[in-house]
Amino acid sequence: MSVKEAKELVQATEFGARNYFGVAKKITTFLAVLMTLSHLYFALSGFAFGGIIAMKQRSIHLAFVILLCFLFYPFSKKSEKDKLPSLDLGLGILGFLASSYIAYFFEDLISRIGDPTTLDLVAGITLFILIIEASRRTVSPVLPSLTLVFVAYAFLGPYLPDVIAHRGYSFTRVIDHIYLTDQGIFGVPIAVSASFVFLFVVFGAFLDKTGAGKFFIDLAFSLVGKFRGGPAKAAVIASAAFGSVSGSSIANAVTTGTLTIPLMKKAGFKPKIAAAVEVAASTNGQLMPPVMGAAAFIMAEFTDIPYTQIIKHALIPAVLSYFAIFVIIHLEALKTGVKGIPKEELPIFFKVLFKGFYHIIPLVILLYLLLVQNFTPLSSVFWSIVFSILVTIVKGAILLVKDKNYEINPIKVSFTEIYESMEAGARNIVGIASACACAGIIIGVFSLTGLGLKLTDLILTISGGQLLPTLILTMFSCIILGMGLPTTATYIIMVTLTVPALLGIDAALPLIACHLFVFYYGIVADDTPPVGLAAYGAAGIAGSDPIETGFHSFRFDLSAFVLPFVFIYNPELLMIADSNWKILFVFVTALIGMISWSAGIQGFLVRKTTIWERVLFFVFALTLIFPDWQTDLIGGVGFASLYFWQKKTKDK
Repeated sequence: MSVKEAKELVQATEFGARNYFGVAKKITTFLAVLMTLSHLYFALSGFAFGGIIAMKQRSIHLAFVILLCFLFYPFSKKSEKDKLPSLDLGLGILGFLASSYIAYFFEDLISRIGDPTTLDLVAGITLFILIIEASRRTVSPVLPSLTLVFVAYAFLGPYLPDVIAHRGYSFTRVIDHIYLTDQGIFGVPIAVSASFVFLFVVFGAFLDKTGAGKFFIDLAFSLVGKFRGGPAKAAVIASAAFGSVSGSSIANAVTTGTLTIPLMKKAGFKPKIAAAVEVAASTNGQLMPPVMGAAAFIMAEFTDIPYTQIIKHALIPAVLSYFAIFVIIHLEALKTGVKGIPKEELPIFFKVLFKGFYHIIPLVILLYLLLVQNFTPLSSVFWSIVFSILVTIVKGAILLVKDKNYEINPIKVSFTEIYESMEAGARNIVGIASACACAGIIIGVFSLTGLGLKLTDLILTISGGQLLPTLILTMFSCIILGMGLPTTATYIIMVTLTVPALLGIDAALPLIACHLFVFYYGIVADDTPPVGLAAYGAAGIAGSDPIETGFHSFRFDLSAFVLPFVFIYNPELLMIADSNWKILFVFVTALIGMISWSAGIQGFLVRKTTIWERVLFFVFALTLIFPDWQTDLIGGVGFASLYFWQKKTKDK
């Protein structure tokens, strides 16, 4: 896979493979921008005019999603990319009408809840079929296939084994439940997509289109580029900064990787290592506050925990995860003799900061409103987008005043960037919202049939009612399911399946710990071979084998494998403690534990490790990561002793 093919993969996965020209481009782009403008209006009306009815907003959101899906996502890879088949146009319009039917006839539908008309059923089955096809085009065949299995379960209940059997439901009852109530298609997942997630995706598109990605990369290189393995360390910092807002592993890997991977190779990293570093860093972007991807917003709805509180709980594990990657890269550079980039070839920090400081303003506004003023996520991101628009226009005006001899008017360029950002935001939400709609159908089947309680009993039976086997079962289920599904869909399905079982075993477990456990393993699945699309994109840029790249990125990401188990048993890592000093102590010892863990993964600290040294590094890491003063003492003394032993015997 070439660099061009890697970018085409991102285009097809995140943006839709179709590119139009002429009048067709103007019309399709306008429809995408219209979707963004309508949602900005919804947000504004929410805190200025009283807002619109939630069910209407969700139906309009999904109507645009289905329409844009059939406009921009072709039937298959072999389909033409610059022409719109009449069938796809017809299906897009049909989907738009079937979804907006809820908004248009909302008052009438309320009066006949549980007694749908023939037209209601036709609209419902039409939307259901088109959601299945939309998710196949935008996500993968796995999610729609899984959705069909669950829907079939709703009909076939009487014919199944007793452990999962139910009385069965009629066609009318199933369609009524998943289409005309807020327990199915228009349930929590699509509700969150229509409100919080979409505007955060638009905000990320503004940062991308206005050049914030390159700014973060230049800033990172100016800070750490000169140190040993500097390009890889800069890639980690840049991917953490950009990925925390974009929430997309593959887009992050290719966007930042286009600039960072060639520099890593130039510094001496092997192509597969350079690509793997970018994949691991990009994947973990979904762990890093303040945005954390779409699933984190759905988590806030499921748990009824404020989003700002979720950010707080997720912060230490995210920092530890990135710190471990950073240490692993440093040890890789030591082991292979990779140097930094000469200082004269690097950008100057204050010059980069002064030239591009305007990129930080909307992000600072977001954090200030969200964390200091305690605005809702919706209000915070709305005003951040408004500031993004203002900053973009002011930037163009300043450039025009400084030099009026531009070939293209900077003001016109600014408005083009704004228009393209709105288009990109609308196109980027299509895959996320399609997955949310499918997940909503699955949740609808759970609520209709009581399947959740049956599966909880089944999980408890398999695990013997013990916590550790249940956690291990959950971990493998998340990873296997996550290989074929986006993080959001994996999280929704696995939370519905497993969290009740975890709480059934130990009701004292913090709810947020259980949800973050599933969330983390859903993200880890993104770069688990052999699927990992991010690995294919980064490998295309690096010129490496995608499977090898995937295995190395998996190795770099191994820190994320142990952390969820740690914060389940020791919630101090989630800042759930009665003392700030205790949290600080746990954080510091966990940092040392991550160094020991990284040394075990790399088989190197001061020098190459022996087998027994490697085993001891893993043992000391676990004792340091689990917060308990006795284990911390054993781990701290053991790690320090092993470090000085390696230093003493290095020359030998």
